[in-house]
Formats: sequence, C-alpha cells, structure tokens
Amino acid sequence: MKLSILDLAPVVEGCEPRDALLHSLDLAQHAERWGYTRFWLAEHHNMIGIASAATSVALCFVGSGTKTIRIGSGGIMLPNHAPLVIAEQFGTLESLFPGRIDLGLGRAPGTDQATVRALRRLPENAENFPQDVRELQALLAEPEPGQAVKAVPGAGLKIPLWILGSSTFGAQMAAVMGLPYAFASHFAPDALLQALAAYHQRFRASEQLERPYTMACVNIICADTDREAQRLFTSVQQAFTNMMRNRRGKLQPPIDDIETYWSGSEKAQAQHMLTYSFVGSPDRVRKGLKEFVKETRVDELMATGMVFDHAARLRSFELLRDIGAEL
Repeated sequence: MKLSILDLAPVVEGCEPRDALLHSLDLAQHAERWGYTRFWLAEHHNMIGIASAATSVALCFVGSGTKTIRIGSGGIMLPNHAPLVIAEQFGTLESLFPGRIDLGLGRAPGTDQATVRALRRLPENAENFPQDVRELQALLAEPEPGQAVKAVPGAGLKIPLWILGSSTFGAQMAAVMGLPYAFASHFAPDALLQALAAYHQRFRASEQLERPYTMACVNIICADTDREAQRLFTSVQQAFTNMMRNRRGKLQPPIDDIETYWSGSEKAQAQHMLTYSFVGSPDRVRKGLKEFVKETRVDELMATGMVFDHAARLRSFELLRDIGAEL
C-alpha cells in the first residue's frame, strides 16, 4: 500500500501564508525521508486559511527543497485556466524536476462564485472539463506535424494526469480516458464506493495506464494517545463548522470540548462530511485504515491532516509511516 500526502498548506491562527509554505516544505522534506510516495498541494482561492492558491508556484518551492518524492496538484481546477497555461506551468515543473511531477485535475472552481467571476471564468466552463482534459493531453504529447500551438515547455513531456472527483462523473470520465482516479473522501464521503465501482467497471486501457488505479484521500490524525489525537482533531472540526457558518478563516487551535463549539445540526453535518477520518493512537488508526482498505480496495491512500501545531503534524505523519508498512 502506497502512502501519500495532500497538504492543504493551512495558515494557522497567529501566522501568515509564508509560515504555512515553509511548514509545507518542511513536511515534504520529512515525508521524503519517511518514504511517502507523493506530496500534493491543492488550488483554493480567496481562503485566508489556505496558502496554496498559486499551486504551481508553491510546488516549485517544494520541489526545490526536495530530491526524490513525487510532487503534484491535488488538484488544479482546470475550468479556472486555459489548458495551454497549465501545460506550460507543469511542463516547466517537469523540466525542473524531471520524473517527479503529477498533474491532478478537478472540475470544481475551488472557491465561491464571486471569486469565480474575479478569476474571469464562467461557471459553465465546468461543462467543458472533458474536452479541456483532452486538449491538455494533446499539448503534453509529442507535437503533430504542422501543429500551430505548442506548450513550451510541456510538449512531449507526457506528464501523468490524474482525475480527481467526489462523484461518479469523474470516476466514469477517468475510466473512459484510461487515467488514474483519486476520490476526495476526506470531505465528500457519499459516493465513494459507487464511484470506485463505476471506475473499475468502465476502465479502458490507455497509453498512460494499462490497468485501473485508484486512490482515496482521507483525514488522518495520529498521536501517541487517542485523547491527544481527538483534541488535535478539534481544529478540523472547528474549520468544518465555520464553513457551514460561512465564516472561513485561519486554522484555529484545538479545544478541550468540541461540544461547546457546535450546535446539534452543525455536529451532524460536520461529522457526516468527516466520515472517513481516522483519528487516534497508532493502534486505533491502524485498525480503521485496514477496514477502509479492505472495503474500498484502493491502490493508494492519500492522507491529509490539518493540525494546528506543526510539530504535532509531523509526529502524526511519522506515526502513519509506520502504520503504512503494515497495510
């Protein structure tokens, strides 16, 4: 079982985006030493608690400070961009860090509608997602004779593409195109099993991928004791509660009693969104992950864990490294 990390580059209360990006680099360097497969960053806009809006720039920073770990996007929200621009950006990354770049693609805007307008994109651009992915593939392939528009750098580099999703739409699209599929079960649990089944049923081999390959992203916070891990997890629970209140901000420190923070309805909704969260001591997390892998039969696990204290976050991923060897 391969283990990877999705880092949301959290900006914690009392810190600035620079601090978050320095922490991301430090986490990536530790992950490389611990043997993690990939380190991905995600595109989010107009969120003061996430520092990876300029995803390709942040990846360049991480790539410059690492040597072997794969780095990539989890994901680039393609409707926000012209495929040519993304081909050039990731072609540049592949030229700088050859053989280490993944390009994960999503069709959601990664922000609110007001920010979509500020990005000069149209909401209906999401309907063109399959065509945009095809165009991006063509730009990263070997140029055809007489091809008028080329990605420089990018053309001929054949950077591996991933389709990211939280519904059966992305799963079916990835299957038909013969691309690996990553499901965002860390915040959207409902369609996980249906999407994985649809992907396997419809998969067609491609030049990039001969056999189906799936990855699920889950929340993991591991500490030496169940009590400490649950306390660290209250930062995530507060963040999801604040999203429901339309009050997004920096990641807040953990609290002793989450029940004093949310209402009954907020608790129910947040707990549902966080269904696939594995929080506790190594024994508890190990047991939960074994059951999850047995149920989903995914090829790879990607872990995300927004922990307020950076040292505690490093400790969580260090403990997870040891668990991964047993999965």
